[in-house]
Order: sequence, then structure tokens, then C-alpha cells
Amino acid sequence: MTDAAGNDRLPLVAGDPWLEPFEGALRVRQAHAAALAERLTGGKSLADFAAGHEYFGLHRDSGGGWVMREWAPAANSVHLIGPFSQWRPDPAFALRRIGEQGVWETRLAEGVLSHEMLYKLWLTWPGGEGERIPAWTRRVVQDEHTKVMSAQVWAPAGNYRWRYRHAPRRAGAALIYEAHVGMAQEEARIGSYREFREQVLPRIVDAGYNTLQLMAIAEHPYYGSFGYHVSSFFAASSRFGTPEELKELVDAAHGAGLAVIMDLVHSHAVKNEIEGLSRFDGTLHQYFHAGPKGKHVAWDSRCFDYGKPEVLHFLLSNCRFWLDEYRFDGYRFDGVTSMIYLDHGLGRPFGNYEDYFRDTDEDAIAYLTLANRLIHAVHPGALTVAEDVSGLPGLAAPESAGGIGFDYRLAMGVPDFWIKLIKETPDECWDVGRLYHELTNRRRDERSIGYAESHDQALVGDKTIAFRLMDAAMYTDMSVAQSSLLVDRGMALHKLIRLVTLATAGQGYLNFMGNEFGHPEWIDFPRAGNGWSCHYARRQWHLRDDPNLRYHFLAEFDKAMLALAEGAGRGLDAAGPRLAMAHTGDQVLAFARGQRVFVFNFNPQRSFTDYGVPVAPGNYRLLLDSDSPAFGGHGRVAPGQSYLSQPVREGRRVVRHQIKLYLPTRSALVLEKG
Repeated sequence: MTDAAGNDRLPLVAGDPWLEPFEGALRVRQAHAAALAERLTGGKSLADFAAGHEYFGLHRDSGGGWVMREWAPAANSVHLIGPFSQWRPDPAFALRRIGEQGVWETRLAEGVLSHEMLYKLWLTWPGGEGERIPAWTRRVVQDEHTKVMSAQVWAPAGNYRWRYRHAPRRAGAALIYEAHVGMAQEEARIGSYREFREQVLPRIVDAGYNTLQLMAIAEHPYYGSFGYHVSSFFAASSRFGTPEELKELVDAAHGAGLAVIMDLVHSHAVKNEIEGLSRFDGTLHQYFHAGPKGKHVAWDSRCFDYGKPEVLHFLLSNCRFWLDEYRFDGYRFDGVTSMIYLDHGLGRPFGNYEDYFRDTDEDAIAYLTLANRLIHAVHPGALTVAEDVSGLPGLAAPESAGGIGFDYRLAMGVPDFWIKLIKETPDECWDVGRLYHELTNRRRDERSIGYAESHDQALVGDKTIAFRLMDAAMYTDMSVAQSSLLVDRGMALHKLIRLVTLATAGQGYLNFMGNEFGHPEWIDFPRAGNGWSCHYARRQWHLRDDPNLRYHFLAEFDKAMLALAEGAGRGLDAAGPRLAMAHTGDQVLAFARGQRVFVFNFNPQRSFTDYGVPVAPGNYRLLLDSDSPAFGGHGRVAPGQSYLSQPVREGRRVVRHQIKLYLPTRSALVLEKG
């Protein structure tokens, strides 16, 4: 693109004049990513470069034996240890250094290792020695009693036989169901991949979601970290089952028409030294920055050095590994804000564009650019989502436009807005104009995922929206046979909040498992402070299934709401939203999206009769009523109605068209022109 003076303009800048002073910085970023790719690949394919998982780690060799390779440049010696060596360094199992880059290798005859055998590495370095779990291992198990973690040979007879390919890329909205396999079961224990596939996956399909986002897949020593303190980046967590059982889960999801993405944590790593990467070869700077820059004080973890080729080889190979080995369809990149800014974005206001270009980690930005390039080259239909709170322009814009290349960014300000509003503002003071602004305040040239709440709000110490609205009444007053003004209010607002969030979202929507039916309890993983109990690390599906409890009404509304989100030109892929009215005094909000009109009455006291809502001329039929008895409402609007628009005149001139509606208190109507 060119400007008025004929100068070339990056599309990102052409669409946002505020970026003009920073176009030079954006071009430097582009050049940095291009130079980095050339440096890493020598002009070859980035996908071929990112195949380190096929070289490093433990593999069968062509003769039926085994080959083990590891990168440990500062080590003086490396030994494979296990029951075959009585867990002591033995010269027969020593790795030899090959080349000058610190790569170590050994070859073992057939029969030395066997399926499910445990092993580790024993390294020596100047001034020390110790056990390490290989960085590239694909299987790690934890002893149930001692909690000691070890790598495990995983070589079952025969390879998993896939039934389905990767999920095809959807043209419409991404409707994401965020889930944690271990806490998805009803019982107070750690759930499994198999149980999730059999018991939870059908619920997700029935609810209408089209994308499954799995948390805590990469191995992590502490269960309560929610999977965000990763130790073994190429190992699927064994606490949930075997690699084949995870593949069965992904395969079944594909068969049901769902894409499957996983949380990818490349923003930091656990600081554990025996289980993790920290001080792997005796130095603190092998995978991570040296000195204070290598420590994430807020997260008590280690920060990768994105400028080191070997680290980029490790991380880019990890991006490819999960696509190849487990057929995942993409990633939600965790902690992107922390990666982009040298201060991790902590306490930074992001009140002006200068904040986006000040004290940035340009190596991290280049890595994210190459990661997106790689992922989409390996799996053209892949979906990548950035968890970023800063609002960095271009994060979800194409690399060719001057962006980083993510498909979506999370609208992280929305759940924060809802919690703050519910906590601090009485219902009768909700400003629908401000509400609409907060829900639509995003970059129009980038796709985003809207959500009212995620796992963050469900953790102990916080509260879900349902819990904030109804609190202890959820334990006593959710029977359909009981009457409760508090529960009526909570259910009505729960539906309105989720519907208005979905209807104003960018091109996607996310929900955390159980929140769709107002799960009444927080998440508290087993830890010393609760006696290592799993009581709160579960989901109570029986509440949703019981027709005598009101939870099922919320689930049915969620299902009906999602059905509106898909459909070419009608769902979240439709243009908009376009504000029709935001009457602060009445607390009535109306907007259009495609051929649909969404009308919300947030007023806690007043219903309105013959309320005029501006629309395009035409006939409108009622699609959804949040107050329907099917959703636990009072049925104050007759179903199946149609509304013919009427001209509004000033003198002889028609100034607009409107439909007149009955708007009960705390209710929403969705209508479609046709």
C-alpha cells in the first residue's frame, strides 16, 4: 500500500494512523524475523529445521537398537542410568560428545532397553554433578509414593492407527471449550484421557462447541500449577494416561468435528533442576538468560533466551512436535505479554502506543513470528491464539502486513470488566453505553476471542460469575420447586452477560468447562493447605443433568446461544456489531449484527411495553428469548412472534424505522430479519 505521497506503507500502518511513528520499528521487526529465519535455516525450510524431536531424545535406530542424543554444552560427561546400570554411571552407558555444539550421543544394542523401563541421565560439570531427566524425552512418570519423576521408555508394540486427519479450518467462528482433563471428572480424584473422551467429549459436542482447548498437557511436576510450570516440553502428562490414550482423545474429537488446540507454554519454564531444564548442564544460561533476566520473579520460574539458536531449535521443534505426533490443530500461546516486554508487562499501563514499543524483547517477538509461520506451514488449517493483556497492535495481523501472525488474540479485558462491574456497581447503576464500549473496544483489523470468564476466575481466591451473582444460594435455592429472588436475578444476569459477550465478540468465543451451567464451586487443586484433597478439583456434572435443579436451564441457554454464533453471514463472522441504541436511563441496549438484532433490558425493576428499537426496514422474527421457561425464565414474551418495522416520521420525512417490543426486566431478545 502507498500513502498520499506515494510512499510504501505496511498494511498494518495504513489501517491505523497512530502507528505511523512506529512504522520503522515494525519494519525492523520484520527484518529481524527474516534474518533470524535465514540464520537458523540457511535458506532451507523452517519446517525441516524444526524437526529436532526426530534427532534428539531416545529413538529406535534402523538396526533395532536405540540411539540417545542430548544437548549439554557445559557438561564434562553424560551417562544414561537406569536399572540396566543399577542407577549408577557405568562406562558401558556413557554418551560421547559429537561435533562442537555440545551434542552427546550413545547407541545401545537391542534388548538393553524395554517398554516402560525407567531411565535418567547423570551429568557431570565443572564443580558438580547430578541426575537429570532428558530435555527431549517423550514420556515422564512420577512415582506414586516418593513423587520422584523419571523418564520412561515408551515403545508399545505397533504405532497408533489414526482414524481421522487434522480437523479442517472452519470458515466461521471458533467456539472454544476450555478444559482440564484431570479435573473434568465427577469424582474427587485425577481424571484420565480415556474418561474425558468417553464422558466429557460428548457433552462438549452436544453443547455446540467446535473447538476443544486442552490445558496442562505438557508434563509438569506440580499438579496445582494448572500445567503452566512445564518441566518436559515433549512429554504428554502421564498423570492422565498414556500417549495412545491422548491420541484416542484427539482422534475422537476430530471424528466428532472438533478442532483440538492445546495450551503451549513457551513464556517460561519450571525452575526445578532434576525434573526440568534449569541448570541442565550445570549452567543457568543453557536454555535461559543469564542473571536476573533469566528469572521470572512473579511466576517463580525461568525465562528462555529467545536469541540463542539452540533454544529456538528446541521451542520451534516443540511447536511442530505436537502437530505431528498428536495431531493437535494449533495452540493457545500462554503468557505472550510476559514474552514481549522485558519487564513482562507487570505494572505497565499500556495507555499509549509508546508503551508497545518500549523495552521490548525483539528476540521473543521474532520467535513468536517464526512460530506462527512454522505452525501454519506444517498445518495450514491450524489455529493460534495469543494470550496478551497489553493490546499490542499487529499481534493477530499477518506477518506480511507487519504483524506477528497469530490467528486470534484473547479479549482479556472483558472478563476483568465483568468482575469489576459485578463487584462494584449495583445493578440499577449499570451504564449500558459504557458496557457496550468495553465489550467492543478492540482492534477491528485483528480477530479476537471474546469471553466472560475463563479458568482464571474459577480458581480458589476468586469467584465465577455465577458464584458472584448467587453465592451461597447456589447450595440451597437451585431447586426448580423453590422460589428465590436472588437466584432469579443471578440466572437472568448470567444469561445476559454471556449472550452480550458472545454477540459483541470478535470472531470467536471461549468458555471454561462447567461455567456454561453455572458450576457452583471454585477450583482448588490438591495441596498441603487442603490436605492434598481433590474435592474441588472436579466438575459436578450431575448438577447440570438433574431436571429438578436450575443448572440445566443455564446449560440449555448456552446451547441455544451458541447455535446463533454459526452460519455464514449470520453468526460471529457477520460484520458488526452496529450500535442501534444505548439508553442509559432505561438501561436498554440494542445492536445489530448481520441480519440479526440483539436487544437487552438490564433494568432490574422496569419492563417496557411497545419499546421502539431502531432497525433496518423489514420483518423480524424472534429467534431467542432469555426469559423463556426452557431457560428457567418467566415466559413473559410469547414465542414465535414476528415484528414488522414501522417508519418513524418527523413531519413528512421518514427519519428511521423501528420495531416495537415488550422488554421484560433483565431479559434479552434476539431477532432476525427475513
